Amino acid sequence: MVSVMVVDDHPIWREGVARDLGERGCDVVATAADGPAAVRIAPAVRPQVVLMDLNLGAGSGVEAIAGILAKLPATRVLVLSASGEHADVLEALKAGATGYLVKSAGVDELIDAVRRTADGVPVFTPGLAGLVLGEYRRLAGEPPRASGEPAVPALTERETEVLRLVAKGLTARQIGERLVLSHRTVESHVQNTLRKLQLHNRSQLVRYAIEQGLADD
Repeated sequence: MVSVMVVDDHPIWREGVARDLGERGCDVVATAADGPAAVRIAPAVRPQVVLMDLNLGAGSGVEAIAGILAKLPATRVLVLSASGEHADVLEALKAGATGYLVKSAGVDELIDAVRRTADGVPVFTPGLAGLVLGEYRRLAGEPPRASGEPAVPALTERETEVLRLVAKGLTARQIGERLVLSHRTVESHVQNTLRKLQLHNRSQLVRYAIEQGLADD
């Protein structure tokens, strides 16, 4: 059972989503009507997933995402917003969100997205993922490193292969089946890659892979 906190400033929407999640087997541990309340409540209930609106009455959803993840880095944030604007998606991801759905999503799509988010799999409303990938690749152009600045640590061929599949949204078990490895071996490669790149979680790893163009088919 996935534990979820729902953050939305519209009571009817907030209560309706919480009810739908509960009826489909999720454990709704808390709700919040604004960003400051969400940042205050989250550490007390420690949800696996925070379902976050962006346009809140007090404080922005982006600020709340950053505030929650600063206290609970293992928690995943799935944005559920009325906005499908490219800039809003990118700001949410930069703050640390794992995925992004627009509110036109159906209940089944939402429940599936929450469960996948809990597993660390990036989930996007169809049509947004391509925009996000393209923008991250555009923004990834960086000036040359200054003389003497250390290069990014080299990954092994296997680590790169695993990273590429992580960026495509596959779980450790799915990657293991594809590469004929145990899921523990896959997780070991993921942890080694995180350590080499000095990243802290799977979401950051996915963003790194996107920036490097590893998510391309």
